This record gives sequence, C-alpha cells and structure tokens, in this order.
Amino acid sequence: MVKLYDGGAYLLHGTKIIAEQDLASAGVEKPVEKEAAKKGTIAYGILQAHNSSGSMSSLKLRFDAMASHDITYVGIIQTAIASGMKQFPLPYVLTNCHNSLCAVGGTINEDDHVFGLSAAQKYGGIFVPPHIAVIHQYMREMMAGCGSMILASDSHTRYGALGTMAIGEGGGELVKQLLKDTYDIAYPQVVGVYLDGTPSPAVGPQDIALAIIGAVFKNGYVKNKVMEFVGPGISSLSTDYRNGIDVMTTETTCWSSVWRTDEKTEHYLQVHGRGNAYKELNPADTAYYDGMIYVDMSAIKPMIALPFHPSNTYTISEFTANAGDILRSVEKEAEEKFNGVKLTLTDKLINGKMHISQGIIAGCAGGTYSNIMQAAHILSGRNCGNGDFSLSVYPSSQPVYLEIVKNGAAAALMESGVTLKTAFCGPCFGAGDTPANGGFSIRHSTRNFPNREGSKPGNGQLAAVALMDARSIAATAACGGILTSAEAFAEEWDMPAYHFDGKVYEHRVYSGFNNAQQEQELVYGPNIKPWPVQKALGQNILLKVCSKIMDPVTTTDELIPSGETSSYRSNPLGLAEFTLSRRDPAYVGRAKEAFKTEGELDTAVTRINAIEGFEHITAQDLETGSMIYAVKPGDGSAREQAASCQRVLGGLANIASEYATKRYRSNVINWGMLPFQLDGEPDFDIGDYIFVPGILKALDGTMEHIPAYILSGTRIRHLDLHIAPLTPVEKETIKAGCLINYNKNKAGL
Repeated sequence: MVKLYDGGAYLLHGTKIIAEQDLASAGVEKPVEKEAAKKGTIAYGILQAHNSSGSMSSLKLRFDAMASHDITYVGIIQTAIASGMKQFPLPYVLTNCHNSLCAVGGTINEDDHVFGLSAAQKYGGIFVPPHIAVIHQYMREMMAGCGSMILASDSHTRYGALGTMAIGEGGGELVKQLLKDTYDIAYPQVVGVYLDGTPSPAVGPQDIALAIIGAVFKNGYVKNKVMEFVGPGISSLSTDYRNGIDVMTTETTCWSSVWRTDEKTEHYLQVHGRGNAYKELNPADTAYYDGMIYVDMSAIKPMIALPFHPSNTYTISEFTANAGDILRSVEKEAEEKFNGVKLTLTDKLINGKMHISQGIIAGCAGGTYSNIMQAAHILSGRNCGNGDFSLSVYPSSQPVYLEIVKNGAAAALMESGVTLKTAFCGPCFGAGDTPANGGFSIRHSTRNFPNREGSKPGNGQLAAVALMDARSIAATAACGGILTSAEAFAEEWDMPAYHFDGKVYEHRVYSGFNNAQQEQELVYGPNIKPWPVQKALGQNILLKVCSKIMDPVTTTDELIPSGETSSYRSNPLGLAEFTLSRRDPAYVGRAKEAFKTEGELDTAVTRINAIEGFEHITAQDLETGSMIYAVKPGDGSAREQAASCQRVLGGLANIASEYATKRYRSNVINWGMLPFQLDGEPDFDIGDYIFVPGILKALDGTMEHIPAYILSGTRIRHLDLHIAPLTPVEKETIKAGCLINYNKNKAGL
C-alpha cells in the first residue's frame, strides 16, 4: 500500500524509480550525476526562481502572495506597523473563516473583522468577509498558480496540487515579507511521493492522505522536507481530489509540497477564470529525491484516524475487527494525557458495532465540491435517522455552496437530514459543533488533536474526534450513525461538472491591492491591544523552570488552546492567561510569579556565586525569565501565539530534545526566546533554576556546547545545552528581544 525507500532514489522519465544503492546495477545507459539530478525536481526550479541569495544552499525567498485569517492577521499587521510598514508590497488576503460566528467574547470577533477591512483599505489588501470562503479554498480558487509560492499564517497552507509551493508559518515570517525582507532557510531535502494505480470509488482523498500520514509521521521521514508528488497515478485523480490529499501533507510535518501538473490542473484553473496561471510542471528526465514514498492507491482501503493524532491510523475494517482493544488503548492514553479525567469510548461499541454521535464534513479538507457531491450521492434517497447521530456539511466557499444549490445536491443532502452550514473552519479547531460530553465525532477535516472538538478536560468535559473521508462518513450517516465503510455504498458514477460563479467574490470581496488608501483610519475595538514591549537579551540569563512536559510530542493546541481562546488572539495579555491551560494549568501562575517573590532572586544569585568563576555575579548582571521543557514541542498549528504567550508572561527560552516543526521553532526565535536543545533526559524539575552565562557570546559561536548550571535547592549540577544553526537574522532577532525590536533597530525607529 505505502512503501518507504531506505535512502535516496532516482526517478527516470517520471515513471521508473531506482533506489540510489541500486543505480550501479540498474543498467542505466546514460551516466547519472547526483548533484545535477537534484536540480531535476519540480521543487528546485520553483525555489530557484524565488531565491534572491545567489546561493541555492542558503535560500532567501520572496513570495508571490500571502494570506491570513481572523485569528492571526490583527497581530501580524500590528507587528508590521510597529516595524515601519507603510503598505502591503504583495497581494495579502485577509479571510474571516475562524472567528466567523462572532459568538464568543462580546463584540470582539466582529471588531477584528472591522479592523481587517480598514487595514485592507489603508494598506492595499484583499478582504474576504465571514462565511464567504475558508482561507485555503479562496487561495486555491483565486490565487494559486503553477510555479508560484504562497506564504500564509495557517499550518495547512498547501496548494501543491495546483503547482504552487505553499508554506504555513507564524506571523513573524509574514511580517518579514511585508517589510520586503526574505524568508531564510537552508535548501530543504525533497522526497518524492510516487502515486500509482487508481483508487476505488469507496476511497477518497482523506483515505489516501491518512495512509501516507500513518506511514511517515512517527519516523519523521518527511519532517521539514518538500513532498513532491509524481507518478502516473496522479492522472487518475481530479484536481479537487488532489487538493484533498495535498492539504493533509501538513500532518506529516513536511515543510511544503508540490505536484506535477497536467491538463486537469489547467482545466481547474480555466474553470476559475485563471487559465493563464497554468504551466506544465514535471520533474526532469532524471531527478534525484532524498527519499521516495511509493503509494499504490488501488490497494488503499477506507481509513480512520483515531484520537489523538491523524497518524493513529487503521483501515475501517481493521478497526471494526479489533475495536475493543483499540478503543481501550485510546481511553488509556486519554487518562494519561488529561491527568486522570476519563474518556469512555468502549460504551459506544454495542453488539460489535461502533455507534457514532456526530459526523462533520468541513473546511479546506472536507468541504470541497467533489467531497460534498460524493456524500450527496451516497445519501440520496437515504437518511441520517432521527436518533443521536447528526451530520453537518460546511461547503468550503460560497461558490461551492452556490453550485450544489443549483445542481440539486444541497436539496438531496437536506432531505436526508443533513444540516448545511456556511464556510467556516470551526470544526477543524474546536469552535463549532462541539459534541456532548463523552461524544464520538467522525470528521472529514484536518486534525483530531485533543480539544479540537471543543471539549474542556479541566472542567471534566471530554469528547473525541476520529478522521475519515466524506464517503465513509456519508455511509455511516446512511446507517443511522453505525460506523460503516463507504465500500458498502460507493459506486462509479458521473459526477456533474463544476461551474464556478465568481460573482460571489466580485460582489462581496474587497480587492485593494495596489490601491492603498493611506488616509483610511484603522478601526480598533476594545479587545485589540498592542504587543507588550520586550527587553533585549542580557549577557547572562537565569531561567526558572515553570513547566516540564514529558509527552513524546506537545502540540501547539496544548501550548495555547484553540477554540474559544481564539477570540483573544488580538489581545496578547488576555490570551496569555490560557497558556498551557489544558496541559499544565498551574503554568500561568508559576510564570507570573517567577522572580517576583521577595528574596528569590537574591537567593539564586547566592547560589550562582558558589560556582567557581562566577563569585562576582550580581542581580544586575542577570536577565531573568521563565522557561518550559517539552520533549518535542510544536506539532500542529502555525500560530505564533504558541510562543508569544510564553514571551509576554516573561518567557526567555524553551528547552527540548527536538522541535516538532520548523515553524514553531521560528516562532520561538521571532519572539526573542532561545530554542535550546538537550540530549538525554532533563535533570531538572519545576521550580529549579538554570543559569546560562555568556549567552550573547555563545550565540556568536558554534552553539554546539553551551555550558549551563542547574540550581536545585542547594545542589549545583552542570548542564550541556546546544542550539541548532541559526541564520544571522535569527541571532540578531534573539539578541534584540523579538522581531519587532530587530526591525525597529534596523530601521532606526
């Protein structure tokens, strides 16, 4: 089904894979040079065209367009303004698909939308009002094109199926583009994803994606790499189908993705009135990949990803055959993860059948035209029943919604008992359709992390989400909520062609690029607050350990919860109150009180003075701050607030075994915190202090061995820290105290 090659591989003529170690015996007529073949990937050509450094080993990238939604754009624009921005220098799309409901926190959600429109008018942006489109569907329909690059402040920024290399990052990286700076990164490795065969009618894009995620996430096969989709199987997939696979590549922890393009790509762009954005993209006759994933799509079966990650995958048939054992393992994990709060799932298994309480088809992954049409076809003439089970469908954009109204699919869904809703990302991040306590929801959306369904373990409220494809969700609905594979219902049929009607956007979207109106006043609501001022890094630092998380992976949802906290994303201090609230509720109090107790700093200084060579250190020689340890932090969302919330509470560093994603580490850096790493188990606990002398000098060195000291009670122990390579700008950003300070210093503000 999915095979991972051990080491690199060559792709010849787009159809023949030769493992690197087999090249000598493969009988290749023409000599193959590895370095030349590396330039044969699609990714190489796109990156070369966007690189301004003059060196392909150290990239300085400029993007063709950017996008943000309404829980990220306020902070980004505020940061850019504070850094000296006068207008948007590239197309910048502001969508309103996260806090769309304006249902939590008083007026503050709609206040953010008003601010966004005023910013689009003042600085020359593109503003997509609430309920019109989710961020990634709008970018697919209106902005992505073959050979281009797009940056967005959302982790699921993936438009590879349209030939666009797209990257999801924290707000700091978007600010750099708004200031006409560059996105700096070492040239990434490129892994080929060779698609072969044709999926059965019962298998949808989510099934293909989950099969790949299950094979590559835990072993880090594509971590921070480019996934380049090649192979003859691509031709059997519609562009809509490809989009559905592509958007889920984020859950592999890859850096970006790109696909070869063909006449189906061209047709998609033509349908959306942008035929001139098409360009045929294929690897060269000889292309070298740093890894290769072979996927036989004809062998993939309908899949389910159980809590609490998209990589916890099973075929639906495998799950139903072993449901009791599998569910008990999830219950055990939940109890460990939620500090003894119990989640009961085995009670849903009745007479060998799994009873589901809710189904959702939504967002950039599930709410596409073809997914909705497949669900409507399966449910036509059937119904969801009038019991506990419910099914909601969220079309990903108003044009998609309009088309299913015109062709009758909307009526078929509604007649079957489905609730149709507007374009909204809520079910993907825990702000919509929260099940009842103990509920089990199946969703064609992007993630099933803890709390993505809106539950609150701290209040004893727990529910669970499993990911499935729209086809199997519809089959489950047709069986009244009993978990069912689409194999029992799916069939070959002629899906009605899609017709894009752009009037929705023409009549409601504000398009102001290259038309900045400097006289426009920004409209600030009472919840929109500026970023607190941060200090520059001192020569010596003293960290207080305020949280220690030993889970194998810590997600950004755990660092700063999603859901209702999203209403406070424009209020840094207000949002910071929720930091680690669902994983370590005492953290905020500890961070606030660090070095506030009378005599605490003096006592720590006395301990430092007992270290040979530091007898003369005084309190004035130290910068103090809080610190968290996590084994592998930062999987998941691109949200910069996962780091900034620590910073505004006095955070100075993270210590980790490794960082789950490049984007979280970048967020830590852009907010002036040190991304320390530690080999082996941490020999310190909450409440201990870590003294790091000469950190400014260390940043100018190799950073391979940074001596530090653990102050634990009266004991002093050595600690060897290190920091993975930093760019010159990253080093100066940390020294300045944050990206805002760095930009102000650079501009002489």
